[in-house]
Amino acid sequence: MSLYDQIQEAVDFIRSKTSFQPQSGIILGTGLGNLTDELDIQAEIPYTSIPHFAKSTVESHKGKLMFGLLGKHPVVVMAGRFHYYEGWSMEQVTFPVRVLKFLGIQRLLITNASGGVNPHLKAGDIVVVKDHINLLPEHPLRGPNDERLGPRFPDMLFTYDEALRKAALAAAEKHNIGHIEGVYSALQGPNLETPAEYGMLRAMGSDCTGMSSVPEVLVARHMNLPVLMLSMVANVAWPRAAIRETSVEDVIAVGRAAEPKLTMIVKTVLEGC
Repeated sequence: MSLYDQIQEAVDFIRSKTSFQPQSGIILGTGLGNLTDELDIQAEIPYTSIPHFAKSTVESHKGKLMFGLLGKHPVVVMAGRFHYYEGWSMEQVTFPVRVLKFLGIQRLLITNASGGVNPHLKAGDIVVVKDHINLLPEHPLRGPNDERLGPRFPDMLFTYDEALRKAALAAAEKHNIGHIEGVYSALQGPNLETPAEYGMLRAMGSDCTGMSSVPEVLVARHMNLPVLMLSMVANVAWPRAAIRETSVEDVIAVGRAAEPKLTMIVKTVLEGC
């Protein structure tokens, strides 16, 4: 079965479970799953029941699609994402984004937790991502291209939607939320980066770094889907003297503390859509 046919099978299954029509998709990162508490939920579908979906194995990821209203805006939320380091292929990691596109979403909001390599960042700050550096060892568009999904060679100049970025920056400013507009870098994981790697990333122009999101962005761009990425800084990773040992529990704790700020930005952005 082709990737296109797998997508249609998943879409048909989801539509058999709910007639709710989302306008925007949201992907929730580590420690950021409680945004779903703000939803007026219309339907929930576990990943394990959706054809061709992988199974999220990361702590704090709920592993289901949630449909509902965030404020007055109809959304579908991925409560938990898939990561390359879990052992999934890039096609499996990004498959849900393709399904969301075929469900009819008009934009994709991606959140994640990251290490801050810009020395001006503090734990809990938000990076409104304007560009990325892809250092992952595999690519979701590798292999035969299906023109029904997108072009063979997608251009990356306008990957991160300018209007959505401006709306997010204005929301952060309005609500006095610590933020910058910056560059996200992606590495394979699952180990956190070494001090030398943090230094390399900063020298390359990265402001924050993580283990996800870029594959999802690449596939969204392939399908001409506008993207906003918001990265929550979970730990200070530069300068070298500021680096401390960090556990997943630390990341989750910082994420939960910063989540109301991220939720406020997301809700404010979607109010204008």
